[in-house]
Amino acid sequence: MAILAECPQCHEKQAVKNRLCKCGADFVKLKKAQKVRYWIQYRLPEGKQKKEYVGFSIEEARDADGKRRVQKRENRIFEILPGSKTTFTELANWYLLLPSVSALASYDRVAQALTNFNLTFGKRLVVDLKPTQLEEYQGLREMQGMAPATIDMEIRIAKTMVTKGFDNDEIDGRALKAFRSIKKKLKNAANARKRTVTISEYLKLVETAALKHLRLKHLRPILITAYNTGMRLGELRQLKWSYIDRDRRFIRLPSEITKEGKPKVIPINHHVRNVLDGILPPNVTPITQNAGRTINDDHVSLQHDFVLTYYGSPIKSRDGLGNSFKALCKAAGIACGREHPEGITFHDIRRTVKTCMLSAGVMKEHRDLILGHSLQGMDVHYIVPSDDDLQRAMTIYTAWLDSQIQAHTEERISLVG
Repeated sequence: MAILAECPQCHEKQAVKNRLCKCGADFVKLKKAQKVRYWIQYRLPEGKQKKEYVGFSIEEARDADGKRRVQKRENRIFEILPGSKTTFTELANWYLLLPSVSALASYDRVAQALTNFNLTFGKRLVVDLKPTQLEEYQGLREMQGMAPATIDMEIRIAKTMVTKGFDNDEIDGRALKAFRSIKKKLKNAANARKRTVTISEYLKLVETAALKHLRLKHLRPILITAYNTGMRLGELRQLKWSYIDRDRRFIRLPSEITKEGKPKVIPINHHVRNVLDGILPPNVTPITQNAGRTINDDHVSLQHDFVLTYYGSPIKSRDGLGNSFKALCKAAGIACGREHPEGITFHDIRRTVKTCMLSAGVMKEHRDLILGHSLQGMDVHYIVPSDDDLQRAMTIYTAWLDSQIQAHTEERISLVG
């Protein structure tokens, strides 16, 4: 622990015994004129160093330093630190309003995880959290039927929130000890999925979505775009016309909507091009100059920049889209959900795209870049494919996909015949 003097000219905090500052200021004269501000510095039990402003009096600084020494010796230092009376609900309210958090593509998931967590811990002080309480929470969520991955995710998000609060001096670090000692419910890769969506299932879903009486027509362009780009559900939901490079025929996703936090460049093949041409606002010329093509009546009065919509309105809820996908699978006679042994999820389409790209002969580096996966090792620095390279990779994948669709269609015709 120490007392520091702050130079009023360069604001450097230094030992009070210094007579001259590095900037040349005369500390002796400045102290007599009461222009020097005093701070006390001490280290918290978890190792973090903290500076606390006292005032312009060296006597008050010595008193404050002595008080902290006594509190630390008696293990009472947390009583006077910021956040000692902060509840988990108060911390969550602060955390969710941070610009860096509210801009996350996964914000809805983060907010829901913290809501679930705070049903149990919301009224409790953050500093009072114990490892046994987190273990009891894991058991409670298991009894409620939650998957181990979901339980681990909720605790991981809560830990991230507590760490952020500690780093910003909103709370002290005692709660971090509880999170660090807790064990995951799910072993590494224990729930890794292998399911892919076959060509037959994909075509069945697209055909079923077109049935008017189901009111699921909004899923058709989403499914086609997903199966031809590998984009995540959140990226599809937030896709805007401003991200469409119509001249070069690319989707250029900004870093703020991708899970990786990096920009993503995805070539547009003829399947996605037809989707975009079918839902363009009437004042925009289609990418392809197809005479006689009509604009989907459900999308002619757009008052926003979103591409994939629910009958003209932005898709705000991830859960709503997920429920629609479950309804579509049920109507198509395809098992859906992780709880079903053969069930599919929307995210399985992304795995399918990368697997199909492998079958089509697309280079690994191109597969990774199109889907947004990071290159490894020195490839990060030495492999920089151009837009043309990615477009050629997409052409290879599309040709393979078209051949598979044609083969499946011919097979269906022969069976009917």
